Amino acid sequence: MQMNIQEAPSTNSLSRYIYIILHTCRLSSSPSQTLPYPKFLILFLSNQPPATTAATMTTKDCGHHHDDDERRKFYRRLFAVILTFIILVLIVIFLIWIILRPTKPRFILLDATVYAFNISSPPNFLTSNLQITLSSRNPNDRIGIYYDKLDVYASYRSQQITLPTLLPSTYQGHKDENVWSPFLYGNAIPVAPFLAESLAEDQVAGSVLINIRVDGRVRFKVGSFISGKYHLYVNCPAFISFGNRNNGIPVGPAIKFQLVQNCHVDV
Repeated sequence: MQMNIQEAPSTNSLSRYIYIILHTCRLSSSPSQTLPYPKFLILFLSNQPPATTAATMTTKDCGHHHDDDERRKFYRRLFAVILTFIILVLIVIFLIWIILRPTKPRFILLDATVYAFNISSPPNFLTSNLQITLSSRNPNDRIGIYYDKLDVYASYRSQQITLPTLLPSTYQGHKDENVWSPFLYGNAIPVAPFLAESLAEDQVAGSVLINIRVDGRVRFKVGSFISGKYHLYVNCPAFISFGNRNNGIPVGPAIKFQLVQNCHVDV
């Protein structure tokens, strides 16, 4: 018996095989007998996606993965470019530092001449009048320094005891040195009671530690390039002796103390 098997719908393999088997059974049966398809098979066959749909879905999935790959490649390239740029900047900074070798300016407190240093109690007022000699040296071979603003004052145990004295603005070339001799005044400056007691005890002991401080702004020059302003802070400790005039050099009513004290510098 010749069977005319109709072409199965374009479905997946399982659906195609079920369709062929059921169609063959219908042809082999007598005309009076009809083998109906089970209802659940009809529903199963009707719910199978066509091959074209599956192919379309596969194509879309492949396109989606392709886009993800391209995005990941882009991020990798972007990260590599940023990392390379950072490394180049660090190399340039390192080379500049090796060539220039920037160094902070050096300050030395040479001497201090005390004209007045008296405290009244009570109330606790301190009157001081002194002149200092301060030197600054630029140790750099290729960097110049602009001193735009420098305020000098004296302090005792972190309390300012004189008014700030403004030093003249100046430019300091390579290996140059500048010397200033400002006067520091403080007339009837109120101090805390515990500081007054501590100062009186130090005077009785014969030595008082006074800090000469410099607060200002500087700029650096390399060739024709001039940097922005940087904060300069200098602290110079000075031990002033009292009671024995032989510890210093009499200068009229004042006493001059040779110190030659290195200062701490922060930029």
